[in-house]
Amino acid sequence: MADPQEETPVHTAALSEERSVQTAHHRTDNHRESSLWETVFSKENLLAALRRVEANRGAPGIDGMTTEELRPWIALNWPKVWAELDAGTYRPAPVRRVTIPKPNGGERMLGVPRVLDRLIQQAIAQALVPVFDPHFSGASFGFRPGRSAHQAVKVGRRAIEDGNRWAVDLDLDKFFDRVNHDALMARVARRVEDKKVLKLIRRYLEAGMMAEGEVVASEEGTPQGSPLSPLLSNVMLDDLDRELFGRGLRFVRYADDVMVFVRSERAANRVLGSVTTFIETRLKLKVNREKSKVSSVFKVSLLGFGYYRPGGKGPVKIRIDRKAVRRLKKEVRRFTSRSWGVSMEHRLEKLGRFMTGWVAYFKLADSSWTFKQLDEWTRRRLRQVRWVEWKNANNRNRMVRKLGYVIPNEIRIIAGRRKWKASRTLAMSIALDNAYWDAQGYKSFNGLWQRLGTA
Repeated sequence: MADPQEETPVHTAALSEERSVQTAHHRTDNHRESSLWETVFSKENLLAALRRVEANRGAPGIDGMTTEELRPWIALNWPKVWAELDAGTYRPAPVRRVTIPKPNGGERMLGVPRVLDRLIQQAIAQALVPVFDPHFSGASFGFRPGRSAHQAVKVGRRAIEDGNRWAVDLDLDKFFDRVNHDALMARVARRVEDKKVLKLIRRYLEAGMMAEGEVVASEEGTPQGSPLSPLLSNVMLDDLDRELFGRGLRFVRYADDVMVFVRSERAANRVLGSVTTFIETRLKLKVNREKSKVSSVFKVSLLGFGYYRPGGKGPVKIRIDRKAVRRLKKEVRRFTSRSWGVSMEHRLEKLGRFMTGWVAYFKLADSSWTFKQLDEWTRRRLRQVRWVEWKNANNRNRMVRKLGYVIPNEIRIIAGRRKWKASRTLAMSIALDNAYWDAQGYKSFNGLWQRLGTA
C-alpha cells in the first residue's frame, strides 16, 4: 500500500483543476481488482467530487471554511487527513444545524457538514451509485442519475389513464430524522462488503449535530443537506418499492414522497392500512396519519403538479397544483414589494431569473391558462410599483398622458385612488400595457412556458 506521505489524493501544489488531485492508489499485486475503498479515494473520483462540491457551493459547516477555501486547504492538509482515513481513525465533524421554513408551515431541519466532509461524502456517494442504482425500482425517481420529477409525474398520469382513479398519498413523518441506523447499515451491507467503507459511513451517520454550541448525538436519522443522504434514503426505501411492486401496485416514489394508484376507494383504504403497517414494523419508520390520505386522483398533488381531464373525458392532462401557485405568488410579492427601494431594471432582472427557474420546472403543465393568469396578476403588481414611484397626482397624470392615455376625466379620477385599485384602471392598463413591460425587460410566464415547453 502506498505511503500517504509519498502519494496523496490531493497534490500539495494543487491550486488549478489540472493539478488539483493526485491519486491515493492502494497498489495491489497481480493486478487484482480494486476494492471499493480504493475506488472512493481514486484520483478521478476525488477530482470529480471536488468539482461537484465547488459547483454546489453551499454554506460553511461548523469550522467556517467555505468551498472557495477547500482547494488550498487540502493541498496543505490532505496527507494528515488521508493517514487518518486509511488507518480508520478519521472522525467526521458534527454537522451544523440549520432550520428552514416548510412551504406548508413548520420547519425543516437541515444538517450542513463542513466542506471537507462534503468532499469525502461526495466521493463515497459517487462510488456507491453504480453499486446500488442499477438495482433500484423503476418507479423510484428521486436523486437518481437520468431520472427526474417530471418523469414521476408522467408515470402517474399513465397510471390514471390505465383506469386507476384513486390515489394513496403516503406521508413519511420526519423521514430523514427517523431512519434507524442499524436498519440502514444492514441494507447498505447487502451490497457493500468493504468494511472500511461501511465503518466510515457509520461514522458519518453518528457524527452528531452542533446546536447552540453543543454537540447533540445522532442516534437515528440521516440529516438532509449531506451528499450521502439522498442515496441512503433510496437504499432505505428500496424495500418499500419492492413490497409495492410485489403486490402488483402502480406507484411512484420521489425520495420520501410516495403515491400509489388503485382502481377503487375501497382498495385505496386497504392499501393505506397495510402499507402503513409494513413501513412502521419492517422499516421502523413512522407514517403521518394526519397527512396521509386516500383521494381521487384529480384532487391530489404530486411534486407540485395535479391532474385533470377536460370535460370529464379524453386524455388526462397535467396542471400546476394550487399550493404551488400560492407559493409562487408569495415570492412574486417579494420581488414586487412597494417598499423594496430598487430600480425597476434591477427588480425585473431578479424577478426574471426567478420566473425562468419556476417555469423551467412547471413547463410540464399542459395548459397556458395558469401562466396567462399569473402574467396578468404580476403586471398589475408592477403597475402598482410604478404608481408609487410617480408619487403624486400631478406626476401620475403627466406620466399616463406621456405614455399614451389622453382622457382627462379618467386621469383625475385615478389620481386619488388607492394603489391596488389604481393599478387595474383603464388608464394604467393602457399606459403600462404589455408592450410597455416587454420593453422594460419583463419575462412573461406564458412566453417562457411557450419557449421552454418546446425546448
